[in-house]
Amino acid sequence: MGYEMAARLAKGGCDIAVWNRTRAKAEPLEKHGAKVVDTLPELARCDVVFCMVSTWEDVKEVAQKLLSGTARPKMLVECSSISLAGSAELRKMLAAKGVDYLAAPVSGNAKVIKAGKLTFVVSGPKKAYQQARPYLDMMGTGSSYVGEGELSRIAKICHNVMLGVVIQNLCEITVLAEKAGMPRHAFLDFLNKSVMGSMFTRYKTPALVNLDFHVTFTPKLLRKDLDLGLDAGRQFEVPMPLTSLTRDLLQQMIGQGLTEEDFSTLMLVQARNSGLELKPENVPVGDGLSS
Repeated sequence: MGYEMAARLAKGGCDIAVWNRTRAKAEPLEKHGAKVVDTLPELARCDVVFCMVSTWEDVKEVAQKLLSGTARPKMLVECSSISLAGSAELRKMLAAKGVDYLAAPVSGNAKVIKAGKLTFVVSGPKKAYQQARPYLDMMGTGSSYVGEGELSRIAKICHNVMLGVVIQNLCEITVLAEKAGMPRHAFLDFLNKSVMGSMFTRYKTPALVNLDFHVTFTPKLLRKDLDLGLDAGRQFEVPMPLTSLTRDLLQQMIGQGLTEEDFSTLMLVQARNSGLELKPENVPVGDGLSS
């Protein structure tokens, strides 16, 4: 994710420096004009720093190292999926150093970024958002400003809860259609053309039709986000029965060792529970991202 975001900024002509824990992974960005630095504090001399990692622990480590020197960036834009409490702690940490903070989680993955369809939901100081907006726009189709504080974290948590519930439902109905005698590609073609079709159902169609579960988002990362959703539900006293059930089904899959491929491997568990053996249909189908 971070690589593709940086690539779009570099290709857009930004004066950009990048850091990755594994330097070799960032080095290909040099051909687009990016400067690869060896240590995080070197990025602190930049006006705006974007952060994209996996967990709150990673975010905290990055922020602490970024601020360990004498230089300070003017703004940190944090794009990972983290908890409300973690985001608030980060805001407090940065405020103590005089650094503006935007919470800006994203909707999409590396392939979505390449297609120019990444979106951001952003919260924090409105003035900082206006300053960062041109760079957000450069990385995708734009951003939605939802207010101060950590409101964007709630938006992202809700988004990924829907992601989990929708993929489980999509797997259920696709298995039902196939067991009734319908080819998966035919059913999904109909669904995608209907009012119920969406960018997400179209994007996942090749995986469900041809059983290509090349990872875009792991089951464990989805479980983390469902847990964040359930935690938020408890905090705000909102019952979330569908989320709870989906989380249990996801845990069942993880318990069976299906952890390294894409979260859409929920399809395999649903088929197994339905007494159905899935085979790739080997049918060329679009993902809705390519023009």
